[in-house]
Amino acid sequence: MEYQLTSEFKPTGDQPTAIAQLVQGINSGEPAQVLLGATGTGKTFTMANVIAQSGKPALVLCHNKTLAAQLYGEFKAFFPNNAVEYYISYYDYYQPEAYIASTDVFIEKDLAINEEIEKLRLHSTSSLMSGRRDVIVVASVSCIYGIGNPEEFGKNVIYLAPGLKYSRNNLLYQFVQILYSRTEVEFTRGTFRVKGDTVDIFPAYADFAYRIYFFGDEIESVQKIDPVSGKKLADEKGGVTIYPANLFVTGKDTLNQAIHEIQNDMVAQHAYFEKEGRDAEAKRIMERTEFDLEMIRELGYCSGIENYSRYFDRRTPGARPFCLLDYFPDDYLMVIDESHATIPQIRAMWGGDRSRKTALVEYGFRLPSAMDNRPLTFNEFESMFRQAVYVSATPSDYELTQAAGVVVEQIIRPTGLLDPEIDIRPSVNQIDDLLDEVDERVKMGDRVLVTTLTKRMAEELSKYMDRLGIKVEYVHSEVKSLDRVEILRRLRLGEIDVLIGVNLLREGLDLPEVSLVAILDADKEGFLRDQRSLIQTMGRAARNDHGKVIMYADRMTGSMQRAIDETNRRRAVQMAYNEEHGITPRTVTKSREAIMGQTSVADMRKIEPQAYVSPEAMGDTMTLAAEPIISTMNRAELEKVIKKTEKLMEGAAKDLDFLQAAKYRDELAQLRQMLKSKRD
Repeated sequence: MEYQLTSEFKPTGDQPTAIAQLVQGINSGEPAQVLLGATGTGKTFTMANVIAQSGKPALVLCHNKTLAAQLYGEFKAFFPNNAVEYYISYYDYYQPEAYIASTDVFIEKDLAINEEIEKLRLHSTSSLMSGRRDVIVVASVSCIYGIGNPEEFGKNVIYLAPGLKYSRNNLLYQFVQILYSRTEVEFTRGTFRVKGDTVDIFPAYADFAYRIYFFGDEIESVQKIDPVSGKKLADEKGGVTIYPANLFVTGKDTLNQAIHEIQNDMVAQHAYFEKEGRDAEAKRIMERTEFDLEMIRELGYCSGIENYSRYFDRRTPGARPFCLLDYFPDDYLMVIDESHATIPQIRAMWGGDRSRKTALVEYGFRLPSAMDNRPLTFNEFESMFRQAVYVSATPSDYELTQAAGVVVEQIIRPTGLLDPEIDIRPSVNQIDDLLDEVDERVKMGDRVLVTTLTKRMAEELSKYMDRLGIKVEYVHSEVKSLDRVEILRRLRLGEIDVLIGVNLLREGLDLPEVSLVAILDADKEGFLRDQRSLIQTMGRAARNDHGKVIMYADRMTGSMQRAIDETNRRRAVQMAYNEEHGITPRTVTKSREAIMGQTSVADMRKIEPQAYVSPEAMGDTMTLAAEPIISTMNRAELEKVIKKTEKLMEGAAKDLDFLQAAKYRDELAQLRQMLKSKRD
């Protein structure tokens, strides 16, 4: 099936040129291309057009879950008739096992899996294994972590169609083999049930179920049904394909062989520790591994079974794990969004995982095979695709090198807005000058962003402005996530006129009310004042038709000059385009209701009650801001709050509200810690 792009908009500005150049590069076999897209120029719409015209399966890679959810929604709207999939880490809460040798502390693995996200992950692999070409998977960097062997996954696919000769009992056995569970009570995803010659199965990756009617040893008919009511939705006369209920499905022969190899390695590791005179480690590795093996024999899995993935995947020691990228055909297209942030994150994954696993193996908590349950190294990642498009407003040297310096530009905004004007002023008396500028902008009804070099300076400047009667707030990494959202909302609503920060004014901030960005100490070279940081920071003023940037500096650094030259170049191109087409730049203002909707997550932030309120009365507003209240609760009351918080976390994650889910996760960890200190 071909891609069917659905949108009420047509490519405008320099979008048509960018689309044509990228498609031409893909068709001619270019291994890497860079799309330099300025803030607000419609990069997602451009990539949707590129994917549609190339006709290739595509993986869109992002550096965080929230951005992935946003892109998934946008691509889903662009391609309602195609397979747009979502693949991110399926943990609402995940605490990996670890051992801290210096304090002799072992941390058990603790996790909570989100069933909805697990369904979406399985749907992604099922779509890719189906042979469809119109598949777009939006994924976070979790896609480079190990999952099951695609060959084993493909071997365990079951095809059912009317007229096929099939023993009912044999089919039930096959369902169990691909990790579906038989049920007579609750019919949920990943289960099947039997009533005489009728078998119902609820695929782990779907919202509907299938009903198979048998006549002797022949399938009489297959129907799609509603899993709750049992009502028939459609006759599947062409047959259906049932995919495994888990990405780690393994055949019986492979399982038995893996158990034998694990035993051999356990004995070898035990002998190694004994030879070294480390009796505690020798006893530990024997006990832990034997317990896991017993679980695998009885149930087919164990806690931490991913640490034995090398055996089940039939890989040699040191070989890379299988991952989502293995499920794509060879000619798929890799799109790396915000590549200047995503690429460094991919580079860092392997090292962080390895440092934790080394301690576990060294002290007998895991076999050496655990080291092979890991994310891809960066070199392995690079070898997993033939063509890539790197998308960023500030591409890094890596992307530019990969594309041999050839860049496809998209810097014209549909709204006609220009990159901001830039003014350089001396840093002497910079605060007094800034106060004059703030006063002018406040009288215009606009907002101001100020970036400092340190957290301390942000706080002190905020206190100083507050004493002068200016409505001001500061925000940096020590300010809680929900508090940041609340502060940004208040800025947009006009309750705050000035926002001061350090490194917050970067990707993703949509603040059209801001007409002035002031960069203090702009000539202090470093991460916060390099070319890319300056361009990203200045871009926050590009959504207002009065946008202006003031850099306070006593000298012109190389980073400043390059950032200014690039911004002025873009501005000149944008002005020429507007003049040629008679476009007047205009700020896209939003109503109070729209702003409140965009920042609704801030509603979860509640003020601490001043008197005791029961957990039942507090309802959904229960937060750890009320810690003095929680401290008065007994174990039973505290356990109630924990259960409620767990449900809230699962609900937020189900709605793909990962910021809120993370907040509940943090509260849950604190509540559990408090429970440990309570006595009955």
